[in-house]
Amino acid sequence: MSAIDTPARIAIAREMVAHYNAQDADAYVALMTEDACEAGYRGAVLRDGREGVRSGLKAMFAQFPQNRAEIVADQAFGETVLLHEKVERAPGGEAFEVMSIYSFENDKVSRVEFIR
Repeated sequence: MSAIDTPARIAIAREMVAHYNAQDADAYVALMTEDACEAGYRGAVLRDGREGVRSGLKAMFAQFPQNRAEIVADQAFGETVLLHEKVERAPGGEAFEVMSIYSFENDKVSRVEFIR
């Protein structure tokens, strides 16, 4: 692992969203640390560890096979990247906005928190 600059962190977070939109859980978690997690903002862990994230995403992709996220804006602060996203479960279906907070350890994401 190596230290990376701010544009590289933003690119990694954007790449994760691209893998999410392709419903490629394996590629998504490849950009995470082994002990990474996804959680509500300052709250409970939703998916724990790389394998927990992988299995949770695969279950969600099975439930919402047309789920997509559009990045509205991005911003980085130190080792943290913020993405404002519009998510749609299916064309014309449930839609919502989320702020995703990506925390990094070197060149891997260690935690993603969601504000919805």
